[in-house]
Amino acid sequence: MSQASLDDDELFGEAATEMRSDVEDSLGAAWDALPDAADVWETDAENVLGALNGLKSALDVGDAEDHLRDAKKWYTMGERADAFDDAEDLEDEIATLEETLEDIAAAGEQVGELTATIPALRATLQEAGDDEAD
Repeated sequence: MSQASLDDDELFGEAATEMRSDVEDSLGAAWDALPDAADVWETDAENVLGALNGLKSALDVGDAEDHLRDAKKWYTMGERADAFDDAEDLEDEIATLEETLEDIAAAGEQVGELTATIPALRATLQEAGDDEAD
């Protein structure tokens, strides 16, 4: 084997290691960007609407989606180049992170619906109470 091909193999190995590191770094950054569990669970609100608005804000995933996109980009590149010896752990973590982001998005949609519904429900109940008082 020529010196050039040994150098190419060595460079490819280094690139594969760096690519895996990039995927792992992006996944770590995505997990770090997710909301803190305490922010989703605890509230200082004085009423239901305040609690819902706080929860809606707490469910913001920040840059997690961008970091996941970067991880998937480098993972896909590495897989297509057959650069990873064993990437099942990366694939599993990407899938878990995607599911987590989907769950957070679904929760955010539900909270958004409640945030829109609760004030109208309150008004309806107040009107019913006023009608009953008359």
